[in-house]
This record gives sequence, structure tokens and C-alpha cells, in this order.
Amino acid sequence: MAGWGGDFMAVDAIPVTSVLVARFAVGLDGEGNPVFRTRRWSNVKPEAADQAVYDAALALAGLQVHPLNAVQRQVTSELVEA
Repeated sequence: MAGWGGDFMAVDAIPVTSVLVARFAVGLDGEGNPVFRTRRWSNVKPEAADQAVYDAALALAGLQVHPLNAVQRQVTSELVEA
């Protein structure tokens, strides 16, 4: 595999999938610590702007019973030689 001997080549990351992950605060455990639940929405277009994905998360959160605690976007990319 090229690059292991110290010769590094340039690579490009090509996004292939994207997932919206929203974390909701659902209550407290027996010790008073917060409990969270995560919802995932797959098939988010990798080329969608981060702001659009965030806005979608807020819209989806408005349909949930529990308050939104955090929003993440997980992107899987294919690495190819540049």
C-alpha cells in the first residue's frame, strides 16, 4: 500500500452517505442524571448544506415530545487518490 514507507500522496474525500442524528433529553434516571435518546435519519443528501440539515433537525424536533439536546451530522466519505 503506497504511503506506508513515508511517501505520502494526496487524497480526496468524496462524501457518499450522510445521516442526521438528533439527541433528545427524555428525563432523569434514578440518580438524577439526564437520560438521552437518539434518533437517526438516513439518506440525507451528502451535498446538502449544513444549515439545511440543521434546519431539518429543528423541524423534526418540533414533531417530537421531548426537547432537542444536540444535532449531529455523520458523513461517510470514500478516500481516493487525487
